[in-house]
Order: sequence, then structure tokens, then C-alpha cells
Amino acid sequence: MYNSKPAEGDLPTSRQLGRTTAIAAGIAIVLLVGVVMPSEYGIDPTGVGRVLGLKEMGEIKEQLAEEAAADAAMDAKAAEDEAAALLTQVSTQNRKTVEVAQKPAASNAATAAEWRDEEQVVLAPGQGTEIKLVMKAGERASYQWSVEGGVVNFDAHGDGGGRAISYEKGRGEATKQGVLLAAFDGNHGWFWRNRGEEPVTLLLRTGGEYELIKKM
Repeated sequence: MYNSKPAEGDLPTSRQLGRTTAIAAGIAIVLLVGVVMPSEYGIDPTGVGRVLGLKEMGEIKEQLAEEAAADAAMDAKAAEDEAAALLTQVSTQNRKTVEVAQKPAASNAATAAEWRDEEQVVLAPGQGTEIKLVMKAGERASYQWSVEGGVVNFDAHGDGGGRAISYEKGRGEATKQGVLLAAFDGNHGWFWRNRGEEPVTLLLRTGGEYELIKKM
């Protein structure tokens, strides 16, 4: 029963097979042009997709795809900008750290090069001392003095060639710095006195334009 050979009249003819194949191909083309292309790609050459609402669906898909691509590009650009900003911030911070680390050393080196002489004197209670710079008129000498253990009274003045001048006086001072401008040729400097009840240590640093420093 199952192995019986079908009659020749029951088999499709070549013409029938060709027509069936052509119909199937036509249906496939119709579906492609009328359904797939409008709904997937927004392309509607026949106008059927618009009637069926498929073209609008395809346009929406295309728009969504374009928006997704644009969003991805924006996200990539934002990530790139953020990375560049972070790199710049780190580079700037590192540069500032190096500059801050170098500034004290440079400042100390400049200060050390500025001073030519250094004098240190211990003053007992009531004791005074005088240190002068031999200078010519118009010369400028930088100075810095400080007191450890208390304060002193001071008188900055000059004398020479029968002339005398008072530059500045002070009481109860612990430190002073500035520039001494010689008014004439002669000796220009400071007198200090310890008016306290304990010994103090006076440190004087000088630099600039003068011939020599001497303790009077």
C-alpha cells in the first residue's frame, strides 16, 4: 500500500511546477516590496506600505536607529572630553605640586645668596652693641635682624666726615628688615640695647653695597 507507485496523472506537470514557482516568487517579491521594505527600511516604491501604515513604521525604525547612533557618538565624545579634562587636571595638579616643591628651595637659595655677612651677639640685661657698615653716599645695603629670647630697643643711624643722621628708632622690637640707603660717605648701621631682664641673642644679616662691616 505504502510502496505503490503513484499514477502519472497524479503528478504535477512541468508547466504546473513552473507556474507554482513563479507564483511563489511573485508573492515573495510582493511581500518584499510591499511589506518588508516599507516596515524595515522606510522604502515604499509601490505606495502600499503607506496605505497599510508600514512605511511609517519603517521611518520610525530608521529614525530610532539614527538617534541611537547619534546618542552613541555623543556619549563617546563626552567620554573623550571627560578623559581629556581629567588628564589636563592631573597634569596641572602635578605641575603645581612640582612648583610648590621647588619654590622653598629657590627662595632659600636666593636668600642665602643675598646675604654677604652675618653677625651674632649675646646681650645681657642692660647691655648694648653697635654694628656699622662702611658705605659711600647713595649705596644701598639690605639687612635683616632678629632677636631670640626677648626684644630690644634700636637706633639706625649714620656718621662720618663730621656729619650725622638718624634713620629710624624703635622700642621693644624683635625683628626688622629693609634697605639702608647711605646719605653720605661714612659708617651707617645700628645700635641695640637689651632692656629686658633676661639675656637675648641678636642675629644680623647684611648684603648689598658696602665696603665692610665692623663692630664698633
